[in-house]
Amino acid sequence: MDQRDEQEFAEYFVARREAVRRTAYLLCGDWHRADDFAQTAFVAVHRRWRKIRDKQALDAYVRRTLVRAVIDESRRPWRREKFTDELPESPTQDNEIGETVATREALMKGLRRVPPRQRAVLVLRFLEGLDVTATAEVLKCSEGTVKSQTARGLTALREALGDAIDDLRPAS
Repeated sequence: MDQRDEQEFAEYFVARREAVRRTAYLLCGDWHRADDFAQTAFVAVHRRWRKIRDKQALDAYVRRTLVRAVIDESRRPWRREKFTDELPESPTQDNEIGETVATREALMKGLRRVPPRQRAVLVLRFLEGLDVTATAEVLKCSEGTVKSQTARGLTALREALGDAIDDLRPAS
């Protein structure tokens, strides 16, 4: 890679690093793993930087790489989470914690209990703001799959959250 390409990549990296890291965190629920996934995505972009013709599609490429890395990692046997009825220790609830923080924490706990593919769809659709078509492109699947995974993911999230967040209950 020549000096100009390195400079372009460095500028892109600085501009998008926090957004990619935040998306990775929403997908996996752990900041340390989010850093690893973001690094994986940026390394993949750096490796193919000279071959990328449409620089406007970089965000989509990084997003797709990120989602695939999270899903692939969740399939590895040593990464499979085992849920138990009892937690080793529960965090203390402080009355001074704002409602926003409590809601965010409840949402993150609920997202961790949703299967990885459904979690990816929910994060891309509702937290990244992509529509069905764009989500299908990122995940390389049909729009019908995105719709069904969204419905199943929302159902799983509602079940995981219980009454923790009222806004996620169906409107029936």
